[in-house]
Amino acid sequence: MKALTLETYGGPEVVQLRHDVPTPQVTPGHVLVKVACAGINFMDVHTRQGKYASSVTYPVRLPCTLGMEGAGVVVAVGEGVSHLAPGDRVAWCIAWGAFAEYASVPAARVAQIPNAINFDQAAAAMFQGCTAHYLIEDVARLQAGNSCLIHAASGSIGQLLVQMARRLGATVFTTGSSTEKCAIALQRGADHAWPYDGFAERVLQVTQGRGVDVVFDSVGKATLRESFKACRTRGLIVNYGNVSGSITDLDPMELGEAGSLFLTRPRLNDHMADGPTVQRRANAVFAAILEGSLTVDIEGHYALEEVQQVHARIEARQQIGKAVVWLDRELH
Repeated sequence: MKALTLETYGGPEVVQLRHDVPTPQVTPGHVLVKVACAGINFMDVHTRQGKYASSVTYPVRLPCTLGMEGAGVVVAVGEGVSHLAPGDRVAWCIAWGAFAEYASVPAARVAQIPNAINFDQAAAAMFQGCTAHYLIEDVARLQAGNSCLIHAASGSIGQLLVQMARRLGATVFTTGSSTEKCAIALQRGADHAWPYDGFAERVLQVTQGRGVDVVFDSVGKATLRESFKACRTRGLIVNYGNVSGSITDLDPMELGEAGSLFLTRPRLNDHMADGPTVQRRANAVFAAILEGSLTVDIEGHYALEEVQQVHARIEARQQIGKAVVWLDRELH
């Protein structure tokens, strides 16, 4: 079968398009899926760069087939799988192998999708949607009347965080690296959108020195310490990404000096622990899409041959919206 594989770590050029990859065999606890669409994510870039080479949470090892998010139709089920059957329309994330014509996926990672949700919508929404859902609902426990600061709000997860926070009745402050990106945050419902320079002072000015209840920070090194200043006393900093690099010299005393702050570094894997949880999160995301309260911006549809170029754009922080790979347009 055709697939994008990785045999060594490096830049976009190390991604290989092969036409001779064996079709996976269905194994116990897994389902074999005919892939219709796959989402292209920053985690694919991190995989290619080797950032999960020794990870326990995401134990991706070489050689591997890339793609950690997909949607398609179940064609076979392994021993011990009773809640899925051939013909089911499904989506999944944080299970690698989606950049291929067929993927063997742990059944506990798979969610059934409504007939009204197209495969490209499902492949665009599963990872970012479930991530935004657990960050809002489980980690921040955001409520009406709360306030939050969302960095990189024009990104795929950032846009969904803005929409979910506004839907709950929170006041939403955002940052972006350009006027265009700030405009996208405002279009999604943000109350304020500013460049990164001086964002903490702006937040304090608008909140009359109080700061926000929660900061959602996917940028990392470039914004994290400044985010402490923008957060209220005993507020919460949610560092869920590090696209600018990680802080390696953080002294816990800094959190005390900043107002007895709480800092957490959650991962989706620990909030998708079983099949029912995966289905519950997917149901919430798909229901919001169908009712019109959540918009997932698909920037473009691509072939496997074009994934390298998309990787380069993502790595250069030039990507706005979600990129999706079509593998089989005939599936419905």
